[in-house]
Amino acid sequence: MTTRPYVLLSAAMSVDGYLDDTNPDRLRLSNAADFDRVDQVRAESDAILIGANTMRRDNPRLLVNSDERRAQRVADGKPAYPLKVTVTQSGDLSSDLNFWHHGGDKLVVTVDSAVEKVRATLDGLADVVSVGPELDWGLVLDELGRRGVGRLMVEGGGTIHTQLMAQNLADEVHLAIAPLLVGQPEAARFLGAADYPGGSTARMKVLEVRAIDDVVFVRYAPKERG
Repeated sequence: MTTRPYVLLSAAMSVDGYLDDTNPDRLRLSNAADFDRVDQVRAESDAILIGANTMRRDNPRLLVNSDERRAQRVADGKPAYPLKVTVTQSGDLSSDLNFWHHGGDKLVVTVDSAVEKVRATLDGLADVVSVGPELDWGLVLDELGRRGVGRLMVEGGGTIHTQLMAQNLADEVHLAIAPLLVGQPEAARFLGAADYPGGSTARMKVLEVRAIDDVVFVRYAPKERG
């Protein structure tokens, strides 16, 4: 039986729960010290996953930026960079995005109807695999487990965070809460409406709370609900 990876959701959000605002430029929610914390978590992960919408909107490189952390990964017998993973049902990806041209290995997980489209678009820039006619998160995690991913860091977006939380597939949540208020209903949120396990009264276990300059960092164990 395939061992699924340990799933860690990571996000920076405003006090009112937004990942961004509606301005064209990306809203800076975190700070330098917290960005360094995120870099450490990336370095400790076997794979980093983002959704295709997040990739199109933010065009991230999604790297371990520290030379020392990359060197330590290599010394530990790992690739310098974690595997970079994205998921898409539509297959609407561009080969020009930064994701494909920086870091190490890349993987696209998609569905039967889009797999050939993605392979043609990327033309060898990433490994492409289908999990069947529909995007099933259990099968996505099974696929990553078969590829040796023991620790998966999920960096968004809100739709993916919501789906994994609703299906009780997240083992840990890291939230960096910025002292900002967005207040724009159309802006992206960390979590959306869903039928979450245990309902509105199920309290998650808090693993850690600390201040990182002007950001509050909180770790939760979502499967440990009382």
